[in-house]
Amino acid sequence: MSERNVSERGLVVQGLRKTYAGGVTALDGVDLEVTSGLYGLLGPNGAGKSTLMRTLATLQLPDTGSVTLDGIDALADPDSLRAQLGYLPQQIGAYPGVAGRDLLDRFAWLKGRTNASERKQEVAYLLERVNLDGDAHRAVATYSGGMLHRFGIAIALIGQPRLLIVDEPTAGLDPAERSRFHRILADIGSDAVVLLSTHIVEDVENLCTRLSIMAGGRIVAAGTPERLKDELEGQIWEREISRHEPVPERSLHATATPYGTRVVVAGEAEAGYTARHPRLEDVYHHALLTAQCEAV
Repeated sequence: MSERNVSERGLVVQGLRKTYAGGVTALDGVDLEVTSGLYGLLGPNGAGKSTLMRTLATLQLPDTGSVTLDGIDALADPDSLRAQLGYLPQQIGAYPGVAGRDLLDRFAWLKGRTNASERKQEVAYLLERVNLDGDAHRAVATYSGGMLHRFGIAIALIGQPRLLIVDEPTAGLDPAERSRFHRILADIGSDAVVLLSTHIVEDVENLCTRLSIMAGGRIVAAGTPERLKDELEGQIWEREISRHEPVPERSLHATATPYGTRVVVAGEAEAGYTARHPRLEDVYHHALLTAQCEAV
């Protein structure tokens, strides 16, 4: 394989910008390079994650920038991208009274799986893969939140997509469903480019070997979790204060404990604080605070 072909493998995003009516800038020069496996996109609500996901899913056009998948220009040839795309949005609707197997069969037909025998085999395989084969006869409208998310993954996996975009997949799920969903995503990531957009640090920490952090429509930090944590080594401190003490203004984040509040700060050591090995949640809050200070 030539050097050029190697460099073209995966998803490459360059200089994406999007400003909505009223002057709200949702994307401000976003650059990403994502190869096979799970890639995390962390950021608070309003950071621009969903706008980026919709743009990559060809649901809207950016003002400027480029998107390529394995060398294919997705903006100039969106149909080629759609043929290799699976997209799981935040909300999954359900048709009243339609069974899971029937609805998945319909989506497969709409996605071009017109051979009835092959479509039946694929639907059966996908239902088993997301552990819904035993509930395929039930109306999708009766599914729990976790079951709906798994059903959404089955829809997104029709046709073995090269690129899978997953937007806030575990919000509202209980721990058991979140764990089940994590296992499914990890399995998918061995064959495809999986872009996982979330504000839940634990999802990225458990699944992703690389990540970016978004704030204000920009990528404010990127790399492997270990490298990003290493960069903050010696800069993170913690102490526990009573419930009656105010949280210091310089704190990155604070967590309630049985006896008070654990405060985490960055910068120089102060009396009463002990060194803390950086965690991904520290990296996340530090990147957001740094971006906020730079924007002032």
